[in-house]
Amino acid sequence: MKILLTGSRGYIGSVMAPFLVRAGHEVVGIDTDLYRRSSFGEWKDTIETWPKDVRSLETRDLAGFDAVIHLAALSNDPLGDLNPQLTYDINHLASVRLAALAKEAGVARFAFASSCSNYGAAGDAPVNEESELNPVTAYGESKVRVERDVIKLADDSFSPTFLRCATAYGVSPRLRFDIVLNNLVAWAFTSGKVMLKSDGSPWRPIVHIEDISRAFLAVLSVSRERVHAQAFNIGRNDQNYRIREIAEIVKETVPGCEIAFADDAGPDKRNYRADFSKVARLLPEFQPQWDARKGAKQLHDAYRAIGLELSDFEGPRYRRIDQIKQLMAAGELGPDLRWSDRP
Repeated sequence: MKILLTGSRGYIGSVMAPFLVRAGHEVVGIDTDLYRRSSFGEWKDTIETWPKDVRSLETRDLAGFDAVIHLAALSNDPLGDLNPQLTYDINHLASVRLAALAKEAGVARFAFASSCSNYGAAGDAPVNEESELNPVTAYGESKVRVERDVIKLADDSFSPTFLRCATAYGVSPRLRFDIVLNNLVAWAFTSGKVMLKSDGSPWRPIVHIEDISRAFLAVLSVSRERVHAQAFNIGRNDQNYRIREIAEIVKETVPGCEIAFADDAGPDKRNYRADFSKVARLLPEFQPQWDARKGAKQLHDAYRAIGLELSDFEGPRYRRIDQIKQLMAAGELGPDLRWSDRP
C-alpha cells in the first residue's frame, strides 16, 4: 500500500515508519517537526517527509494514497492544558477535516490513533469498546470527538478504524519522558528514586510503541470488512497495572533505587483498566511482543548508554510543554503553534 503517515517524526511515528517500510509499504510522512531539537540519540530520516502542518493539508496532498495513518496530535495533558481550544482545533477539528479530505481524494482506509484515555475516570472494572466514554482531559475529549465525527464519513468507499491505544512506552528517536514507564525508569536511573506523582492506586494499561506499530500494520493487512468503522482497544489484558505495580517493576529493574512519592502526590482522576479481548479475537494478526519488564529493561539500557541526567528529561530538551514554551518565547512558534518562518 501507499500510506500517508501523519506525525511521522513524533514519538510513535519515528518508530512506526520503518516498521511499515519493512512490511513492504511505500510510506510518506507528514510532520511539522515541533520537537526537532529533542532527538534521543542520533536522528536519521527513514522515509520521505513533508514538513507540513496537518491543518494546512489539501485534497491534492492526499491523492494517490491507499491509506492514512493519523498519529499527529498535541499529545499530552500539560500541552493540552496550555490552550485547550488549540488542542481541540488540532486534535479534533483538523483530524475530522483530514478524514474528509482523504475521503474526497479517494483514500480507502483511515486508521486513527485514538486512546484508552477515552475511558478516563472508569473505575476498577475492565472497560471494553462498548463501555461508556468518560474522558477527563482535553486530550481525551478530543479523541472521543474525532471518533464520533469520523465514523459518520464511513461508507462503501471510505473505511475508518479507531485504534484506542493503551498508554505507550518504549525507546524512540523522539523519546517522551511524560508517560508513566518511561518517566519512572528515568527518575530511578538519574536520581535513585522511582518518583510517583500520584498515590499509585489508579489502573493504567500500557503498550510498547513497537506493538502499537504492529497493531496498525495488522489493521491495514486485513480485509476492510473485518475492521470497518470499528474501535479496538490496543494492548493485552495482562498489561493492565496499577501505577504502584509499575513502580515495583522499575524498582526491580534499576539497581539501587527506591520508591518515593512527590510532595503533592494524590489521587489521579484518570483510572481505567482496559479489556483487550476484542482485538485478540477479531484481529489475531496482531501479536504484541513486549511486556512491562522487558520495556523497563530496554529503557534502562538506553538511558545508561547515553548517560541520561535528571536535567535532561526534566528540562526543556525532552519535556514537550517546556520545548513549546521556549520556542514561543523565542518567536519561532506563534500562539497557534505554527512556525513563524513558514507561510
